[in-house]
Amino acid sequence: MAVPTQFAYRTLKEIGVFDAAPVYESLPGFKKPEGSSRCSVYSPCGRYFAWASTEGVSVIDASVGHVITTLPTPNVYELGFSPRGSYIITWERPSKDEKGDAVKNLKVWHTVEDVPAGGEKQVVGRFVQKNQTGWNLQYTFDERYCARVVTNEVQFYESGDLGTVWNKLRAEGVADFAISPGNNHSVAVFIPERKGQPSAVKVFNVPQFTTPVSQKTFFKGDKVQLKWNQLGTTLIVLAQTEVDKTGKSYYGETTLYVLSANGGFDSRITLDKEGPIHDVSWSPNSKEFGVIYGYMPAKTTIFNQRAVATHTFPLGPRNTIIFSPTGRFVLVAGFGNLAGQMDIYDLEKDYKKICTIEGGNPSVCEWSPDSKYILTATTSPRLRVDNGIRLWHVGGGIMYNQDMVELYNVAWRPQLFESFPSGDLLNPVPAPHSSALAYLGTVKTPSKPAGAYRPPGARGTSTPLHFKREDEGGAAHIVSNGTSLVGSNGFGKQRRQVPGAETIEPSLPPGAAPANGAAPGTAEGDENLSKAALKNKKKREAKKAKDAEAKAAGLIPENGPAPGGENRSPERRDRREHQRSRSKGQQDNNVRTPSQQRYRSNTYQSSQGRSQDIRQNGNGYGQNGNGHHNGYGQHQPQAPPAGNANNLSLNLAASRIQDAPELSVTSPGGGSPNAKKLRGLQKKIRAIEDLEMRLAGGEKLEDTQMKKIGTKSSVQAELTSLEAEG
Repeated sequence: MAVPTQFAYRTLKEIGVFDAAPVYESLPGFKKPEGSSRCSVYSPCGRYFAWASTEGVSVIDASVGHVITTLPTPNVYELGFSPRGSYIITWERPSKDEKGDAVKNLKVWHTVEDVPAGGEKQVVGRFVQKNQTGWNLQYTFDERYCARVVTNEVQFYESGDLGTVWNKLRAEGVADFAISPGNNHSVAVFIPERKGQPSAVKVFNVPQFTTPVSQKTFFKGDKVQLKWNQLGTTLIVLAQTEVDKTGKSYYGETTLYVLSANGGFDSRITLDKEGPIHDVSWSPNSKEFGVIYGYMPAKTTIFNQRAVATHTFPLGPRNTIIFSPTGRFVLVAGFGNLAGQMDIYDLEKDYKKICTIEGGNPSVCEWSPDSKYILTATTSPRLRVDNGIRLWHVGGGIMYNQDMVELYNVAWRPQLFESFPSGDLLNPVPAPHSSALAYLGTVKTPSKPAGAYRPPGARGTSTPLHFKREDEGGAAHIVSNGTSLVGSNGFGKQRRQVPGAETIEPSLPPGAAPANGAAPGTAEGDENLSKAALKNKKKREAKKAKDAEAKAAGLIPENGPAPGGENRSPERRDRREHQRSRSKGQQDNNVRTPSQQRYRSNTYQSSQGRSQDIRQNGNGYGQNGNGHHNGYGQHQPQAPPAGNANNLSLNLAASRIQDAPELSVTSPGGGSPNAKKLRGLQKKIRAIEDLEMRLAGGEKLEDTQMKKIGTKSSVQAELTSLEAEG
C-alpha cells in the first residue's frame, strides 16, 4: 500500500493528525487531546509531532500516533526540534524569580531518552531568551554544533554540552545570523549600519572565525532575510529599510544580493521593474531561485545561481512563489490583500502553465511532500470566518475540503520524496474525496462580471491606455516624487516608440474605437472634446462647406463674409441677422441719409474710412451693412427725397444695386419655405447615425430607437428630393 501523506492541524479546542491522499482519514492510533493548546510542530525529519498545552508538552510518533514522551513544562508558548529530531526546544514567556533575576526560559531536552521509573526528564541546557522573534537555537545539518546570538557575538556550543561555550564569532553590532543547511559548516552574520559604516553580511566557515570567506557591504539595510539554498553553497540576502527616504513606499526599500559560500561570487541582483520585492524562494535543486518584484501587477522572474535571469512569467497581481519539493513545479500566487489566485507552472515542460486555481483567501499554502497536492488554509486570527483546509491536485482540481472553527495552525508532515511510489505526477488524476464534491455543489457559478462603470460618453469605445493595468497593455506605473516623469493618474511616460516602425493595434470588436479612445467617425484630436463642443464643431464645418459652395456659385463676394462673424456658431449668426432684419424693417419706412446708413454699418472702421467706402462703392451700405451681401438677405433702398445733397451718390448706389444679380433669401426669418424642413431632416439623419454608432458599440437600444433607425431610408430619400428641388 502506498505511503499516505499526512498533515496536522490545531484549532481552538482540538489537535488532529490526518492521513491525506489516498485514504483521507484521521491517524488511527492518535487520540485527540482535550482542551486548548498553544502551539504544535513537526520535527524536520518527520518522525515526531509535538504540541504544548496548559498541562505540558506531549510528543508522539507521527507514523502511529502513540505518545512517546511528555515534558513537565506547563507554560510553553513555542516549540522546535533539531534537524534530526534528537532534541526538542521549548520557550516560555520571560519572567523573574524571587531575587529579581531573569528566569532561564529557553530549555533544550532530549526527545527520546531512558528515564528511570518515577524519575523526570532532565534538561540538556537552558538560556535566557527575552525576544520571541528568532528565539530558537540553530543547528548544523549533523547536529554537531548549535548556536545563538547574544550581544556583539554568536556563541557556538557542542550539542551534547550546552553548559560551556565551545567557540565565539565576534562581530560588533551583530543582529542576525543563519547557519547553512548543507554539508559544509558555514554561517552568515548580518551587521546593520552603525556610526556611518554600511551594513555588512559576512560568511564564515565554522570554526575559522578570524576572516570571512565571503562578504558584501551595502547601505539601505536595517534588517535582512538570510536565505541559504538547500546545498548550502549560495546565500541570498533580502535587505530592507524601515523608511523609504524617497517617499515612494510606506514599507521601506528592498534590495537583493547573492553571495557564494566559498567567496567566488557576490553581486547585487538588478531588477528591471521599479517597486518592492514581494517574495524570493530557492528551488530544491539549489541551482535557481524565483523573485516576485515591482509595483502591481508584479513581475516574476527565475534566476540561476549566478543571478542571471533565465525566464520571466507574465505580469500579474502576485506576491508569493513556492517551488515543489521535487523542483519540477512552481506556484506563483497572490495572497493577503490580493484575490488568492494560484498559477502552477511546469518547469520541465518549458515553463508551461498547467492551471490557475481560485484559492479564495488562504493564509497558509504548502506543497505536499510528493509534489502532487497543494494545501491551502484560512486561519485565525487573520480571518476568524471561513476557516478550513482544502487540498488541491497539481492539475487544478479540489481533492478534499474540511471546514473548521478558529483554525490556528496546519502543516504537512515532512517526508522524503523517495518514500513515495514513482510515476507521473500529473496523470492519472485521483478521485476526489466526497467532501470535495459536496464543496463543489455549494460553490456558486460566477456570473458574468459587469465590469467597471463607464460614463455614457465612453461606452462603445476601447479603454485608454492610462486607465489600463500594465499586464493588460496599459502604461507602466512609475511612482516618482513630483518629477516630470509622472503623468496624470500617477502613470509615467508613454511607451517607447521606434521611429519608422508600425504600431501594432489590437483587434477591436465591431463599433469599438482605436486605443486612443476616439469614437468611430470622429476626426483625429476630437476624442478629448465634449459632446457639445463636438456638435458645435460639426456645425462650424458644415457652415464652412456651405459657404464654400455658395462662393463657388458666385453668391458670396471674393473677400468672404463680414468680419466679426467667422467664429460665431450658425445659431448665433442667424439670431444676429434676424435682429438686424427686424430693426431695419422698423426704419425702412423713412429714407435714410448717408450718415444714418454709416451708423447702421457693422464694420469697425473710422468715420472717415466708412465715408470713403461709401464713395468708392457707391451703395452706402458697406461690406456687411444692411444690404446683406453675405447671402443672408437683401433690401432694395427707397428713392431719396428731392433736394438731398447726396442724390447723385444715392442714385449711383441704386443703379448698382439694380444691376446686381438676384439673390435668394436664406435667413431664418424668411426665404425658401423648404429651408426649415431641410434642416429638420438633416437633424434627423444625424440622430439616426448617432443611434447606429451606439448600436454598433454594443449598447442595447429601446424599441422606439430601433424604429427610428428603420426610418433612415425614407428620411434620406425625402432629404435628397428637397435638396434636388432647392
